[in-house]
Amino acid sequence: MRDLGVGFGYVMKGQRWVGRHGRWFGFGLLPGLVTLVLYAGALTGLAYGADDLTAWATPFADDWTSPWQGAFRGFLTALLFVFGLFLAVITFTAVTLLVGQPFYESLSEQVDRTEGGEVPESGLPLWRELWISARDSLRVLARVALYGVALFALGFIPVIGQTVVPVIGFCVSGFFLAEELTAVALQRRGVELRERLALLRGRRLLTLGFGVPLTLAFLVPFVAVFLMPGAVAGATLMARDLAGPPQPRPRDPAPYTLGKTGPGAA
Repeated sequence: MRDLGVGFGYVMKGQRWVGRHGRWFGFGLLPGLVTLVLYAGALTGLAYGADDLTAWATPFADDWTSPWQGAFRGFLTALLFVFGLFLAVITFTAVTLLVGQPFYESLSEQVDRTEGGEVPESGLPLWRELWISARDSLRVLARVALYGVALFALGFIPVIGQTVVPVIGFCVSGFFLAEELTAVALQRRGVELRERLALLRGRRLLTLGFGVPLTLAFLVPFVAVFLMPGAVAGATLMARDLAGPPQPRPRDPAPYTLGKTGPGAA
């Protein structure tokens, strides 16, 4: 159980780190603000166009009498908007990390630099890093969707569906949110998605202690914007715990000199 507290400690350490490095806090806000504007525009468009979309998708209801047509299409319109809002919440972090890949890479490197040791670099071109991040995010979202379908079905079980299932849902969301955030630092260390998931499962309580509080806070995307820089910083600190601090690169061996058969040979 101690790992739960340690995981939450990384949430606070990350926020304190960006609090002490105000320039990096402002730097890390930019991707979240851009993503928030994009999502706000998309949701606004959905709110204005949901009625027309619902009417287009239900031509069989054109001849229904009032109030059944209005009630039916109104229900579908509300359901469509709620579904769009749900998608916005569960994808906001992944999209923000993708949009802000260069920003968060730099922030994560700076955290490693201030903590000491060699700062790992992926050595990959930016387009390749973006492709890997997008590919891994889709894989994670696919896993989240599978869990979501299963938990949605379990939600119809009386009592358990209204008590245990929501708790499990937050734990699942917190686990995968922690994976998304630690991926910034772990990808630079050459840790692939399968290995990252194994690392996080090996310290499951630590992962949940970090991811679940952030999941609850990130339910409000506007709050997520301001917490994101500290979340990336805290995830980098946690990644150092999971994978170990970056090790100094070995020095290049001394050039071979003709006539020497070993170190110190005359």
